[in-house]
Amino acid sequence: MNLSRHYLVWSLAYVAVGMALGIYMAGSHNHSQHVTHAHILLVGFVVSFIYAVIHKLWLGARATLLGKVQLFAHQAGALMMFSGLFLLYGAIVPPEQIEPVLATSTFVVFGAALLMIIMALKQPSADA
Repeated sequence: MNLSRHYLVWSLAYVAVGMALGIYMAGSHNHSQHVTHAHILLVGFVVSFIYAVIHKLWLGARATLLGKVQLFAHQAGALMMFSGLFLLYGAIVPPEQIEPVLATSTFVVFGAALLMIIMALKQPSADA
């Protein structure tokens, strides 16, 4: 399992979804999903792409258990976040019902970021 490739593929999927949502909003003149659009592009595309680069340049090709857990946590949290935001800003689900999902997703994505920090700190320095 090549984690940098997995992250790259996820990031490209997110950029396609985020751009498609942006094109839909522009064409419909309904920008109610602008928060969802921004989160898909930032948390999904940008952060996943940065994680791909970190894996490729610093963490190497070897997929550790911690790396796999971190990949799963980031993607699960991000998808939960995007789904929750879509339901909230589409007025499909009331805020009081979707906020626990959004709060959970935020902590999962944050936890995944902390795992990435741990992996980066555990990696021996090339200068050593």
